[in-house]
Amino acid sequence: MNHQIDSLAYTNRLRGLPPSHKLSFAIALLILSLVSGAIVQLSIALWLAVWIVIYAGIPGKLYLRLLSLPLMFLLTSLPALAMGAVELSQIQEIQWDIWQGWGISIGTFYLYVSRSGIYQVSFLFARAFASTSCMYFILLTVPFTEILQILRQLRCPELVTELLLLMYRFIFSLLAIADELWIAQNSRCGYRTWKRGMHSLGILIGQLLQRTLENYRQVSLSLASRGFNGELRVWNSYPYKPSRRYTFEAVFGCTVLSLLSVVFQR
Repeated sequence: MNHQIDSLAYTNRLRGLPPSHKLSFAIALLILSLVSGAIVQLSIALWLAVWIVIYAGIPGKLYLRLLSLPLMFLLTSLPALAMGAVELSQIQEIQWDIWQGWGISIGTFYLYVSRSGIYQVSFLFARAFASTSCMYFILLTVPFTEILQILRQLRCPELVTELLLLMYRFIFSLLAIADELWIAQNSRCGYRTWKRGMHSLGILIGQLLQRTLENYRQVSLSLASRGFNGELRVWNSYPYKPSRRYTFEAVFGCTVLSLLSVVFQR
């Protein structure tokens, strides 16, 4: 999936737009999602879904799969926020906070569904949904090398950009090595039982570390043989062309969402 995401960043329909425009648009919506209410945050997430699936041409099933990963972790933590617990002697003090009388006595404690907790859950879910959508918009429409070029234009330290580039490269190397090792082990019934699977997983981790170090040594030797002087340059000659339609829609949409945020906060 990671290689597919990287290829979509180079082949999506918004590829011709300047990366600075797309990054500015996503960052503006991210800031707005952090300071606005739940209704505006959900509107941001739905609007970005239109940009990603319809305008950029990203497959809807892939986008839903990507959204399901972080939202699944979020949903597992939300019940703990929605629940409250007090001693039985303090039930009268929290009657206003019990949602529709949903509660149960467990020993000397009373476990109940909290009104304030539900409000907090809805607010947290909407904010996480909008923020994740902003991040996926950048991930699926802006190649990583273009992000590094913008960071260099913003006078970001060279050490930071070089480390980001190397880390990005090694992520794909690690995934490829891990996939090869897992296929080899699985073809030999390495995960047939739980005990055998744990043993195979330990071998996989050890081999992954060993091959990663060897891959790092090869990269270091190849860079030194090519006269690496501490700075990596990535050449990009892709012709960018701003779109009046997308620029107008982005500015108009951000303005409307900002006004809605002010209205709902009042």
